Amino acid sequence: MTTADIPAPGTSGPAGPPIDPAVYERRWKILVVLCLSLVLVVVGNSALNVALPTLQRDLLATSTQLQWIVDAYAIVFAGLLLPAGALGDRFGRRGALQLGLVIFGIASLLATLSNSPNQLIATRALMGLGAAFVMPATLSILANVFPPGERARAIAIWAGFAGAGAAIGPVMSGFLLEHFWWGSVFFVNVPIVIVAIAAGAVLVPTSKDPNHGKLDPIGALLSVVALASLLYAIIEAPVNGWGSPETVAGFALFAVFAVGFVAWERHNPHPMLPMAFFANRRFSVGATTITLTFFAMFGLFFVLTQYLQFVLGFSPFQAGLATLPLAFMLVIFAPRSAGFVARFGQARVQAFGLTLVAIGLLVMASLTPTSNYGMVAFGLVIMGIGMACTTAPATNAIVSSVPLAKSGVGSAVNDTTREVGGALGIAVVGSLVASAYRSTMATKVAGLPALLAGQARDSVGGAYGAGKSLGPAGAQLATEAKVAFTDAMGAALVVAAVVALVCAGIVLIYLPRTPVPMPGVPEDAGTAEDSGAPIDSVGAVDPVGSVEPPA
Repeated sequence: MTTADIPAPGTSGPAGPPIDPAVYERRWKILVVLCLSLVLVVVGNSALNVALPTLQRDLLATSTQLQWIVDAYAIVFAGLLLPAGALGDRFGRRGALQLGLVIFGIASLLATLSNSPNQLIATRALMGLGAAFVMPATLSILANVFPPGERARAIAIWAGFAGAGAAIGPVMSGFLLEHFWWGSVFFVNVPIVIVAIAAGAVLVPTSKDPNHGKLDPIGALLSVVALASLLYAIIEAPVNGWGSPETVAGFALFAVFAVGFVAWERHNPHPMLPMAFFANRRFSVGATTITLTFFAMFGLFFVLTQYLQFVLGFSPFQAGLATLPLAFMLVIFAPRSAGFVARFGQARVQAFGLTLVAIGLLVMASLTPTSNYGMVAFGLVIMGIGMACTTAPATNAIVSSVPLAKSGVGSAVNDTTREVGGALGIAVVGSLVASAYRSTMATKVAGLPALLAGQARDSVGGAYGAGKSLGPAGAQLATEAKVAFTDAMGAALVVAAVVALVCAGIVLIYLPRTPVPMPGVPEDAGTAEDSGAPIDSVGAVDPVGSVEPPA
């Protein structure tokens, strides 16, 4: 596409909203700033797991405190995504991005200075607040600075870095912990935030909804309580039990507030999230695909890091490096997925990608205690290519199915599905592995002292600790624990593979199979049902947003 393809300033055309020529010229530089900001908050959600043993030792944190150091970020982040995206649409997306980066940077500095677990929990929650403003702003700004012919490719690059950030986090954290103190895991964010804020102030334009209505505080409150309850129930279920009063209460609270949110949004003349968006199959199937794909990815990462460290004997840093093939495949293939969709159609590409995800999971399910790393890398490569062909088109489908004026809310829906899917994957896959492992080890620890037996039955890491107290018999216990954990991991990953294949079937059934227009041709041509054209609350094509250069 050339500059001639852009609608002239102050005009509109089939290619989308008017884009200032100066903004168009620096669009790829803007994308660099957006991806830098994106990776920062994604890494903030994935980097901490490697640091938990160090935090437990240096801060004398209990198991419950360690859990909340991780969960405080995830629950606040996911719970506030929708309101933060709506505020960005209402008051300006660049302002939301900058505000989020400032909060994230200050919270990272405070986390570095924390000297107690409770202080760290509070600063992690504050980091989640900042991240909630950053993530949807990055995607909604992207949608407003790229014309339709280039938007799918730009979103694909964004999605590639979003997925890669989850793999980069443990690597970065492991490296810092091996060379510096635990606070470096948070302090490293500060200079990156400063660079992102400065570059954003110069490069990123201001955009917002030109036809905004009233704020929706009731809808925001209902969504926050619903999502926070859901995330809390999912995250705590493996600890409290899926049938425990705490878990049941969390899911019940989610159900009540979710129903209330839907009812309120359907009758509110100025809804934060118009429910009519979900009538568009590209939007609803895209959200489902993102949820289930990240279910598989985070579930895999949760058990794979344990397999690499406890079964293959990798250090935390080596375990982080070992997951990089998936990140590389995402960065390499996600930008190419837009071309695949243009040629073969979104349904075929996403279904193919989900099938590759399932194959990668089945490769991982076939691992044994004596497998070499080559098999692990092979499975990660297949899964990375599959995720690149899945998440990028699904993200583009969500964003392109809503009016650009509401791109902040659309982006927030995309981001929320990632968080919910990831939390669900860790909880479900983790619970399946724990249940199968404990069932197998129950017969292996008979005759051991009660304390050591309980420790070995609880986790593979516990079995290693118990084995150190048993002398020569400890080696046999460690071997049995390796086999039990690997078998349990394999069974759980087969379940995750089935979930991916079911999602592939949903995509093939409900998405149109015709290819989307090639670059340079309006991507929203056709009917709203077939092409995913933006719709407003009554189903009509809605006006797009405006883009203004920086003041």
